[in-house]
Amino acid sequence: MRIVECPSPNHDERPKGAPIDMLVLHYTGMKTGEEALARLCDPKAKVSAHYTIDRDGRIYRHVPEERRAWHAGVSYWAGERNVNARSIGIEIVNPGHEFGYVPFTDPQIAALIDLSRGIFERHAIPPARVVAHSDVAPARKEDPGELFPWKCLSEYGIGLWPDTRPPKCGGAVPAISAQDAAASLARFGYGVPPEVDVPLEKVIAAFQRHYRPARLDGTWDEECGRILAALLEKAQAASALTA
Repeated sequence: MRIVECPSPNHDERPKGAPIDMLVLHYTGMKTGEEALARLCDPKAKVSAHYTIDRDGRIYRHVPEERRAWHAGVSYWAGERNVNARSIGIEIVNPGHEFGYVPFTDPQIAALIDLSRGIFERHAIPPARVVAHSDVAPARKEDPGELFPWKCLSEYGIGLWPDTRPPKCGGAVPAISAQDAAASLARFGYGVPPEVDVPLEKVIAAFQRHYRPARLDGTWDEECGRILAALLEKAQAASALTA
């Protein structure tokens, strides 16, 4: 894995004592990778990330991991309103929904796997805290979007993916109902009203974009309920192993 130094001036100190326990994945959402790199390194833009992965798999480092990069903006996850304070941000070059959203390349995903594994060796980041920009800012963001291969990445320990198949011995976890959806999404980490000023349908759409990308209608259904139940069970099991 070769990393190209491409420093950005847009960073500051992390709050004292803040753990680095989140990984936030983005797409650049600009016409070209060159434009994205220029913006991430422009002091007037006041945005940055720790890394950018280009379409050919080349990795650019902008901000040292011990510093706070400015990538998540107004955001929330699992009670944390300063996501930048405790996260690593990775931008992945893609024009995004505004400029002609396209699938991510194999070299990009291979580079992301290698980069993420190194980050996990340096920081204790649980799979449930590997999130999309749209997860932490559902009212504003859609990235990295419904074409992002979350299931593939989960096979390498990068993020969670639900197993909704009933166990062979029976006893499948019941689907979460529409009445319990908001509370259960909050339990998983999402910001929901009234804790966060964002319409619930936007939160549901973000959840679908990550875990059920085939239909993004912002409406809770039984399939969403089964997926979230499976995710909560996985997150709880992983937490018990590390306790």
